[in-house]
Amino acid sequence: MAHHDTENDETMVARKRGAWEIFARIFVYIRRYPRFAIGTIACAVVSTLAGLAFPKLTQLFIDEVISARRGNLLGLFTGLVLASFFLRDLFNVLRLQLNNRFEQRVIFDLRRDLYDKLQRLSVKYYDQRASGDLMTRVIDDVNAVERVLIDGIEQGTVALLTIMGVGYMMFRFNAHLAVLAIVPLPLLAAGGLIYTTTAHKRYRLVRQATSALNALLLDNLQGIRQIKGFGREVHELARFEGKAGALRTATLKVMSAWSIYSPAMAFSGALGYVIVLWFGGRAVIAAQLTLGQFVGFLVYLGMFYDPIRSLHGLNQMFQAGRAAGERLFDTLDATVEVGEKTGASELGRDTEPAPRLNPLPPGERRPEFVSLSRSKGEGQGEGSVHGRVRGEVEFRDVGFEYRAKLTVLNGINIHARPGETVALVGPTGAGKSTIVNLLPRFYDITQGQILIDGQDIREVTLESLRQQIGIVSQEAFLFNGTIRENILYGRLDASEAEMIEAAKAANCHEFIMRLPEKYDSRVGERGVKLSVGEKQRVSIARALLKDPPILILDEATASVDTATEKLIQEALDRLMAHRTSFVIAHRLSTVRNADQILVLKAGHIIERGTHEELMALGGLYANLCRVQSTAVTIEERLDELEVDAATG
Repeated sequence: MAHHDTENDETMVARKRGAWEIFARIFVYIRRYPRFAIGTIACAVVSTLAGLAFPKLTQLFIDEVISARRGNLLGLFTGLVLASFFLRDLFNVLRLQLNNRFEQRVIFDLRRDLYDKLQRLSVKYYDQRASGDLMTRVIDDVNAVERVLIDGIEQGTVALLTIMGVGYMMFRFNAHLAVLAIVPLPLLAAGGLIYTTTAHKRYRLVRQATSALNALLLDNLQGIRQIKGFGREVHELARFEGKAGALRTATLKVMSAWSIYSPAMAFSGALGYVIVLWFGGRAVIAAQLTLGQFVGFLVYLGMFYDPIRSLHGLNQMFQAGRAAGERLFDTLDATVEVGEKTGASELGRDTEPAPRLNPLPPGERRPEFVSLSRSKGEGQGEGSVHGRVRGEVEFRDVGFEYRAKLTVLNGINIHARPGETVALVGPTGAGKSTIVNLLPRFYDITQGQILIDGQDIREVTLESLRQQIGIVSQEAFLFNGTIRENILYGRLDASEAEMIEAAKAANCHEFIMRLPEKYDSRVGERGVKLSVGEKQRVSIARALLKDPPILILDEATASVDTATEKLIQEALDRLMAHRTSFVIAHRLSTVRNADQILVLKAGHIIERGTHEELMALGGLYANLCRVQSTAVTIEERLDELEVDAATG
């Protein structure tokens, strides 16, 4: 939706971490590639040593060749200077090549680990964060850390080696001038310390503002039809200007501080030149120092302060990387889905790692793809079609709270035998969607048990649990790819024939074959190039191809015309054959033939039974059936009854 509320997301600031903690975590990734690290440093050392020869050669060139007018040595010293430059730059090329490969491997590992962690986080984690914020972490924040790796490891190492090497040569050259040259160092150190202790707060604000802007942008791009439909372009532009303005303000604070810090440090370094020029010039005039020695020392002095200026620039990069690193490791340290790591131990027992849900015996293969055109009741016996689990589902005194003291479900008891259809009806907020979300453990129950074939779903791996469950929701989601890719998402190793069979069973093969590129037609972002009914049938084909023993159907026939509804319902009938199905129903036509109908209200099951049993009971369901017209859904009518009861 275009108006997704990102304000709460922006206030969810990452836990504050010390700079050393952040970079120590990054170092864990760096030490995976010791050969690249050693090679980079070795090339930096050789390159630095080659560069250190130039000032000494310059001094000898002036004193021994020019001043002594020894033309026969001109070619020799020129060649030596050329050789020093060649070696310096040759090893710089090697260093950059190694460092680029080194850095890209580390960034790949970091980005991969971050994405892997995002996939293992609970649905609740995503409920509390905007998608744009998470995209910012994977792309922008990782790039900010990448700059630390490039400039920090590569240029920082070179700068430190150069400072140490040049400092040594300066003291060897002229200890008196060297002492004078480093007089400004305390000023440089103090300035760097002050900037470092305050900058990370400014950079954290920049990262938060960037995240907020990206979250709004992604939200509005996904909701562009709603924005245009309601004519809210001016309103959304104002919201965008607000977020962009916040980013501009935060960035200007960073730039303002840097505009003072950088020139101030440059001026402090320049004081060293002034001091050396004064005292060195006096020494040359007094014949205490040759001109060549003075020029050579000045060259060394330039080589000494240039890397110091680089370190101050790197300090800026480090602060940006630290702010980005806080957000990265905030995600990497987030708690994974409950049970993902501990399995049964979450129930208070020390056990082995969680087993798979009814794993196949050694050597047993997945059964062949079953003909999807069979109607319910045909073919093999109960549960044998699927091979993996029979599909018996039990909810035992299940309770659930999204937040503490906010009860959503209480005392839910359901027993679905293999192959049965359980319909859930009730007004908005009754808990229907929550019940079906608990089955694949998108959320975890706070009390009671949910069992599949007698196994507590908290005692098995999430992967094996979700392999047994197929989901067809009211809003079918298709990935931005081809129809073929979207159907095969149900089972990646399915054959062409199996995919086509699933499409035919889902009543989508005919319309697919009318498309110019047939199964290779692209569906667009979220399936925008297909109609609602076409998207729904493709999603049903995907579920059919997965061939799961347990199904969750969230009003898959909503928001379509009568003809399309008939096609979808036929496909659903085939999909539900031989499967245990949980159906969130709004229309009577969907629930009449269900084996069990559960009527929910305020998180409790208030009625249960078949259609005939509930009609005979004469309760809420029966009243609903008597007054419902074909144009009114169950949910709408129950909401009306709630209002009538409240107003007397």
